[in-house]
Amino acid sequence: MTKLTSHCSPSSEDNDTGEVGDDHLTIAMAGNANVGKSVIFNELTGSSQIIGNWPGKTVEMARGRLHFEGCDIEVIDLPGIYSFSTFSLEELVSREYIAFEKPDVVVNVIDASVLERNLYFTLQLMEMEVPLVVCANQIDTAMRKGIVVDTEKLQTALGAPVVPTVAVRGEGLHELMDAIIEVAKDRSKVKKTRLKYGAEVENRIEKLTSFIKSKKLGLEYPLRWIAIKLLENDPEIKKLVTSKSEEVIRLSNSLAREIEDIHKEPCFAVINSERYALASRIAGEVQKQSDMEITFSERLDQLVTHRVFGYVTSSIVIGGLLLWTFLIGNLLSSLLSELFNFFQPVNPQVSGAIVSILWNGAFGGIVAGITLIIPFVIPFYLMLTMIEDSGILTRVAFMMDSAMHKIGLHGKALIPLILGYGCNVPAIYGTRILETRRERLLAAFAITFAPCSARTIVILGLVAVFVSIKWALALYVIDLFIILILGRIALKALPGEATGLIMEMHSFKVPSLSVVTKQTWTRTKSIVYLVFPIYIVGSAFVQGLYAFGVLGPINSFMSPLTVGWLGLPEIAGILLIFGVIRKEFILLMLVAIYGTNLAAVLTPVQFIVLALVGMLYIPCISTIAILVKEFGWKPATIISLANLASAIVIGGIAFRVLTLVF
Repeated sequence: MTKLTSHCSPSSEDNDTGEVGDDHLTIAMAGNANVGKSVIFNELTGSSQIIGNWPGKTVEMARGRLHFEGCDIEVIDLPGIYSFSTFSLEELVSREYIAFEKPDVVVNVIDASVLERNLYFTLQLMEMEVPLVVCANQIDTAMRKGIVVDTEKLQTALGAPVVPTVAVRGEGLHELMDAIIEVAKDRSKVKKTRLKYGAEVENRIEKLTSFIKSKKLGLEYPLRWIAIKLLENDPEIKKLVTSKSEEVIRLSNSLAREIEDIHKEPCFAVINSERYALASRIAGEVQKQSDMEITFSERLDQLVTHRVFGYVTSSIVIGGLLLWTFLIGNLLSSLLSELFNFFQPVNPQVSGAIVSILWNGAFGGIVAGITLIIPFVIPFYLMLTMIEDSGILTRVAFMMDSAMHKIGLHGKALIPLILGYGCNVPAIYGTRILETRRERLLAAFAITFAPCSARTIVILGLVAVFVSIKWALALYVIDLFIILILGRIALKALPGEATGLIMEMHSFKVPSLSVVTKQTWTRTKSIVYLVFPIYIVGSAFVQGLYAFGVLGPINSFMSPLTVGWLGLPEIAGILLIFGVIRKEFILLMLVAIYGTNLAAVLTPVQFIVLALVGMLYIPCISTIAILVKEFGWKPATIISLANLASAIVIGGIAFRVLTLVF
């Protein structure tokens, strides 16, 4: 194997006009998660990448450009998936892209060390009759496990070029590009190998395929693939075909029942079993396993998934991630705040010239973005990506799965929920790792109640300083119970069933520096671009409202709620309004108006209630914006109102209970 050389280079910016020449190619990279697909994508495209969403979806897409031996090539990195079912958006958008956009070549990246499991998806790509090149990655890992893969035999069995690679070292990528170019320019290099299943299944697939062909339905998917999906009772394909021909549906239902009568199992399970049996047979023919000792990675895996020690290690990982984020984040935030204070103090301005007030608001927004988002987001994503790339993250999600099911989620939802304690914005963005919209909504709802770093400032600045650290910690414990209780209520309100946890747990490995760096920047960049404009404009707008005297009457209007029900001083109305922009403004406004001796104007009960309400009520404007972006206005409004209602009800009850204590 040779490393990728200068024959291949990222595409220049002057070719981004959308025009394509005769030598323009499009390749799509498809495969399971954690097989090194993103590493290959990064090696090929370098810095010429665009990260966005699939049109109309919240599934992240990555596309890049490169030149290779005179060809201008666009590379599409499809989401890591395990099948072409419609259980997740990732699976749906991947199969639609391959079927409708028809890339010149589909590169199926597989993990050579777990060949049988990866071939299950390869067989489904073959069913779609795509121009295929198979990249047998992590061939070095396979060798360390004592597995020798005969790529020539595998190529013969699949009827498609198979190229062994070690992507993290760039080995084999030049040969991979050669194979891609060869297949793109000469489709005859890919033999139309039709892997047949058992006779009782295969005969019915062929019968249904012939019938669909006779009806001339004008479908863009391959006819054999449609027949298989109809027998599997795929809802999207069934809906599509129903609109064209009821006869096809009736025949597919009849044939599916025949298969079920023979095997005494649902038809989709029978076809899945056929695929796995075929994948097992091919893997058995093309690989040899030598004797080997249990590796350190396998011993470590046994420890972190142990029924007792697994929970201990998961707690250490979660606690360490939070501790790292808060310690590093607080340090960076403090340093940056002091730097800005050296040039101009950052305090809310509620009097003076309108221009000065607007500038103060805009400047405060800039400082908020730099001192609250960047210090917490970058360290978190850096450590998270390292944990993710090493293989620890999937073990933690596996261990915490049963606990997360209490609020209708599975183990993967734990990650964005943890991130919410740093900042709600990237946490809600991170819910994209969940399979269904329902799960993403449930996770986002829970995240909005997690006390982020800005809320922590309010809790510590009001309660820890002026009441006691015990009461500050009590608020965090109360918040956990609130998340659990409201999560259960939301679970009942949203119809649907929780999906099971299906995750690839690849072997432990040392994180790749290039992957960690690029993933951290990609994730951080999208958040920064969204948050900064909102902070700047939003802060200036609210302070402008105050300058025009709009907030004063609102403050009086809110007094029956703030004073009568919550037992807070009348100024709390303005505090809570400013807190929608930046939660720590609740504290900063108090200091700006009354000075630092807040104990002279607030009672211990008011300190606790104000911190509690500030922790629970309407999310900040940036969080609302990301909710709208990810889910739309209606869900964002409902979640915000749920936060507000919870804060009002719980705050009022807390005021009356605490009055009896103090």
